[in-house]
Amino acid sequence: MSEAPLNSVAQGGLDASTDVAIVGAGILGLAHAAAAIKRGLRVTVFERSEIAVGASIRNFGQMLVTGQPPGIMLDLARESRELYLGWADKAGIFARAKGVLLFARNAAEDAVLDEFMSTRASAFDYNVKLLRGADLANLYGGRFTRHRSALQGFDDLQLYSREAIPALASWLATQGVRFHFGTLVRHVEGGRLETTAGVCNAQRVIVCSGHDYQTLCADQLRALQPQVCRLQMLRVTPEDGFQLEHAVLTGLSCTHYGAFADLPTAQALAMQIEHQRPELQRHGIHLLVSPTPYGDWIVGDSHDYSQDARPFNAESVDNIMLDLARDTFGSKLRVVERWQGVYGAKCHVPGSGAFSVTRVDDRTTVALMHSGIGMSVGPALAHRHVDALVDGTALPQWTPPAALPTSAVA
Repeated sequence: MSEAPLNSVAQGGLDASTDVAIVGAGILGLAHAAAAIKRGLRVTVFERSEIAVGASIRNFGQMLVTGQPPGIMLDLARESRELYLGWADKAGIFARAKGVLLFARNAAEDAVLDEFMSTRASAFDYNVKLLRGADLANLYGGRFTRHRSALQGFDDLQLYSREAIPALASWLATQGVRFHFGTLVRHVEGGRLETTAGVCNAQRVIVCSGHDYQTLCADQLRALQPQVCRLQMLRVTPEDGFQLEHAVLTGLSCTHYGAFADLPTAQALAMQIEHQRPELQRHGIHLLVSPTPYGDWIVGDSHDYSQDARPFNAESVDNIMLDLARDTFGSKLRVVERWQGVYGAKCHVPGSGAFSVTRVDDRTTVALMHSGIGMSVGPALAHRHVDALVDGTALPQWTPPAALPTSAVA
């Protein structure tokens, strides 16, 4: 599959009216379009850019199930997986179903995996296996035997976002979705959208504006006190030609992802990292590696939270991530591309979570991610949102992760 131009979807004149108008053509906007078409609705999508340039094409393409905390986030990830597999079949999206490997490189990281397996994995039916001894030695011909163990997750998918997003848009266009790229929506109220292409009236308006909190529905979004997260990202080629087929994480990720982060061993690991490697904690670094369909890897990432995504990358941060990758794989790496990831990040409002669905008026809702897992849970969240609007039921809301059963805690 070759890289396609992101604005290759055919466009027509502006519809004066539509059943559902969606603002934003990232994964959340496209998933809402797919859900609305499935319910037999007329759908129009507006995207301010000529190409999709936001979080949805800047990420790793990891559709991560294993890292999600039990409760609504794990449920959404499992539902999203099935949606992606359906889109892969219908829209020709690359979706590698090899799963994920999370390597424990020392005793503290290994302890987290042990606790996860003995408590949460069995209690909430995570589809995982802990590899040690012969199982670890047989992995990629023994390349990873210097690590303590590896958690293998079987439900995780690997996408290639910069191709998956335009491919999904192109397929949706064949299903009847009308796209207007390069069209800014200036104002939304009561089903009326004022755009740079004219006025459109919709029975329902769904705003999926990513990390833009100021153009539309600014008063309602300001109440959430959201932030933006900036990430440093790289694409590399392994000089030894190593053919990686799994997404890869290390124990550093156990302090970041909700499936692990609240475990006592993960909290102890976080304290150890802060003491021994304060630069990792300071820059929010944990290693993620995603193989592309073309033999190279996407490597990251760091986390810098602020009100705006500042444009300046630090070479020292890139070097830390590259050193972590070289140490994990034992490969020399050649950098072929660098960029900034960006996504809507955590809110300061107490009780806020990884996403929000906010009703603005009788016809308008805003769906936003407040974490970097939109690719993992966005499709199912969109389908639940559209179903709620059509059926007149409660909008989906984030809830705290499910706790471990008392009997499972040793």
